Amino acid sequence: MELHLNGGTVLGQSFTLLPSPEHSASYSLATAARGLYPLLPMLLKSQVALITGSGRGIGRAIAHLFAAEGASVFLTARTEAELTATQKEISSTGGRAQYSTAHLAFETDCTRIVAEARARFGKIDILVNNAGHYGPVLPVEDYPLVEFDNVIAVHLRAAFLLSKLVLPEMYARGSGVILNISSLSAKAAFPWGSAYAAAKAGMLGLTRITAAEAARKGVRVNAICPGPVTETRMSKELGDTLARKLGVSSEEQLAGFLNTILQGRGQTADEVACAALFLCSPQSSAITGQSINVDGGAAFF
Repeated sequence: MELHLNGGTVLGQSFTLLPSPEHSASYSLATAARGLYPLLPMLLKSQVALITGSGRGIGRAIAHLFAAEGASVFLTARTEAELTATQKEISSTGGRAQYSTAHLAFETDCTRIVAEARARFGKIDILVNNAGHYGPVLPVEDYPLVEFDNVIAVHLRAAFLLSKLVLPEMYARGSGVILNISSLSAKAAFPWGSAYAAAKAGMLGLTRITAAEAARKGVRVNAICPGPVTETRMSKELGDTLARKLGVSSEEQLAGFLNTILQGRGQTADEVACAALFLCSPQSSAITGQSINVDGGAAFF
């Protein structure tokens, strides 16, 4: 075995720890993990995971890590170019990935992607409800109803519909995992994001109720509440908008927010992906109905 800061070899297999210019950190994390496989068992071997919002950001990082841990991953998002890139990256390292574009605000699209995932891989063992967007940055009295309904639909309604579609299969098999990606916004009070906060809080309620119904049928249901994942497009766009509303620079807005977190920094998509892997693997076999904060010390319940 030969290890260095930027990678090394394990039993003749080379890997890279630091991201190359053409790939992100999540890609390199997955590649590094694959290089260590001769020593470590794959946590998701032979599992099939349907991951929504997996063209970029947190969903993409989860897809890379799950594939590196032996899962076949079915990707879905609205932007085909992003899905194609993620699928090619996973396939280039020996992983199995397929994708289909979808707008999860529509019930027909939810039904279709579940059917396509089963058609491609034969089953669904893991559902990760990650898709969503922030919506308008406005106070409640100015928030357009159509925008409120759309944010609720993409986050909460889609998570409900997809859970409803996969649970019968999981119950029949006596095993399965559902992971809902909620947010720090579900547990904290931030202005100008009522629909997003309501949707993410609703996902925590859905997590607990589904867990209560599913626990004795072999299915676990949990949620993750990420803090500010500052590398993502959504986080950057939100920060810029908030900075304009507050009359400060984007750098000042971000620094002020991060100063309220114990660790004083944002989280990475890879950090959220590692928590997702734990919650979707047998390592968390006694954990269900929980919401796990991956926020650097921002919320404490």
